[in-house]
Amino acid sequence: MQVYRQNARVLTASLVGTAVEFYDFYIYATAAALVFGPLFFPSDSTTVQHLAAYASFAIAFIARPVGATLFGHFGDRVGRKSTLVASLLLMGGATVLIGVLPTYASVGWLAPLLLCTMRFAQGLGLGGEWGGAALLAVENAPKGYEARFGMFPQLGAPVGFFAANGLFLILSALLSEADFIAWGWRIPFLLSSVLVGLGLWIRFRLSESPVFEAENEADLHRSIPIVELFRTHMRETIVGTLAVIACFALYYLATTFALGYGTGTLGYDRQTFLSVQLFAILFMAVGIIFAGYAADRHSSRGVLMVGCFLAIVIGVIMGLMFAAGSLTMIGVFLCLALFTMGLVYGPIAELLPRLFDARVRYTGASIAFNVGGIFGGGFAPAIAQWLADSGGVLFVGLYISGAALLSLAGLFAIRVKD
Repeated sequence: MQVYRQNARVLTASLVGTAVEFYDFYIYATAAALVFGPLFFPSDSTTVQHLAAYASFAIAFIARPVGATLFGHFGDRVGRKSTLVASLLLMGGATVLIGVLPTYASVGWLAPLLLCTMRFAQGLGLGGEWGGAALLAVENAPKGYEARFGMFPQLGAPVGFFAANGLFLILSALLSEADFIAWGWRIPFLLSSVLVGLGLWIRFRLSESPVFEAENEADLHRSIPIVELFRTHMRETIVGTLAVIACFALYYLATTFALGYGTGTLGYDRQTFLSVQLFAILFMAVGIIFAGYAADRHSSRGVLMVGCFLAIVIGVIMGLMFAAGSLTMIGVFLCLALFTMGLVYGPIAELLPRLFDARVRYTGASIAFNVGGIFGGGFAPAIAQWLADSGGVLFVGLYISGAALLSLAGLFAIRVKD
């Protein structure tokens, strides 16, 4: 009974913590697609406003490997629990501060500078969050349940997205356009303080990872984790980085880019398009759960390969489905894309930690995941907007296919026993 309670506590902590962190991360992505352009980056061109807002969105992806290195160091040297608490505090604090920032109309150039600074802090926090949550779940998993335990921090992504976009949808329905732009967009950022408090309460009740405790007793810390990682696990870091590119590209093109393109270029109503995305995100959750069970039955690497092959197809058909002129067809595409996203994302939490020895596992898994995020997702909305404006959505789909091919190359190169 005690083991059951501990497992339930660990899984709840890994799910709730990542859900809060991803909620914080996604409300920025949604606001960047909807309001940050005119509020913080004024321009006569709507496209320029979108590109500037998406560029600020990308800053967090640059910060994430820095956060992975920083928090990974302490996660491998001090422990998983305290590091996860610190990352949640940093992420949540930066998110709440965004909710009280002045806009360009009030303070000029200082407004985008402060916004980008807070976005960088968000990236630092999330850079340390994912690796710790994944290790917390996987290192406490019974034999044969690693991928199913690992899917819980992954489910934090759709839960956080659903909460973030659901709140924006409610605000859009309750407020006028003028009120939403004037102050309504700030509410999701300020509400993060409540969610962070919940996450901290859960995480303070956790025990330390048994794998870390065993490693700590063996006194295996002979060098700085990042130095040892690059000296002994460089190949694993590179192939792990490649393996995650597809999931980031799929996700941010099916959410952030699609929202901005659908409401801006195609002219769909914001509430309607948010509703379509909220329905489609359920397919991502289904994909993660399906992938978790399939990975434990077969292998994480095999499930990820199947998902990458499907992602190539998804990329090829994207242009055709967006060009059909039907919101229903776009909705079908989003459901397919996000289900596939679940397949290429769910098993990552089990696969990446398995590539690294315990003494550098937090650092290695975090860096591979977050560097892959730069290549796959960091600049994806901005690049996709440029591709769509230059040649159409067909080229945006080919971006997804190219990202999937890179991930396939990484998965083929992985040397790990399934």
